[in-house]
Amino acid sequence: MSADVDVMVEMPKPKVSERSAGDLNGWPMLGLAFVLGVGGAALFIVGTTGDQVALTIIGVVLFVAALIVAAGLTPVAPGRARVLQILGRYAGTIRVDGLRWVNPISARKEISTRIRNHETAVAKVNDADGNPIEIAAVVVWQVQDTAQAMFEVDDFVRFVAIQTETAVRHIANSYPYDVHEATDRMSLRDSTDEITQKLSTEIGARVRAAGVHVIESRITHLAYAPEIAQAMLRRQQAGAVVAARQQIVEGAVGMVELALARLSERQVVELDEERKATMVSNLLVVLCGDRDAQPVVNAGSLYQ
Repeated sequence: MSADVDVMVEMPKPKVSERSAGDLNGWPMLGLAFVLGVGGAALFIVGTTGDQVALTIIGVVLFVAALIVAAGLTPVAPGRARVLQILGRYAGTIRVDGLRWVNPISARKEISTRIRNHETAVAKVNDADGNPIEIAAVVVWQVQDTAQAMFEVDDFVRFVAIQTETAVRHIANSYPYDVHEATDRMSLRDSTDEITQKLSTEIGARVRAAGVHVIESRITHLAYAPEIAQAMLRRQQAGAVVAARQQIVEGAVGMVELALARLSERQVVELDEERKATMVSNLLVVLCGDRDAQPVVNAGSLYQ
């Protein structure tokens, strides 16, 4: 199978999705709880002092009602949400920050909706050519569906970390570290934008079941493993030398052609084929050599 073939990651469909909870503005309810508490305390004191059982009972009832109303008050900080459960069932999510009021018997679990990032440890894997490489990546993510993050997986933070590492290893196994021949094949080193886009897509597919949205991912570390780093460095240096020599030869040939054409055009000197070959040889040695030329001046005839 080709390394460029995308592998679709299929995750089970979520059993629960986020919905808004039936909450109210908490400040009026706080005022109501205060009034009930103060009224209940006053009636209880008056009933106890005047030996009036009815007022005492009413005072106790009002005070208990104040406690029940106060138990439903829920503060929500910016960048955080509250996931509600009533008798074990999902009852909605509060995303509006401030003081809110919900059913007093509901369980309220706080979950962060802020943008986070996770950087994987440096992992040693084999690329598509079988060469051992070291790779690490960072992913920027955010909880998009609080219900899925809370109920679909045990620990969504650990889930994102494991799935990110899995995706990084799969991408590293699917592409070579470097492509040495002229081809359209993508590589981890040269096709950075395309590789990171595929990495973001794969991580997003893997963590979608946890209600997580991937904003961006980047490769932060990419290198050959230490045991082959020196050999690969020599290979890259050899390739660079060959490419430089090829460019030098092409330039030298062009200069020799220009020199012969100018000499012939201006009729500076008439050269036979043998002398042209000698001149071409000498010019190529001068132009392509990696050291300064040391010419020998011929004081006699060229044909001696």
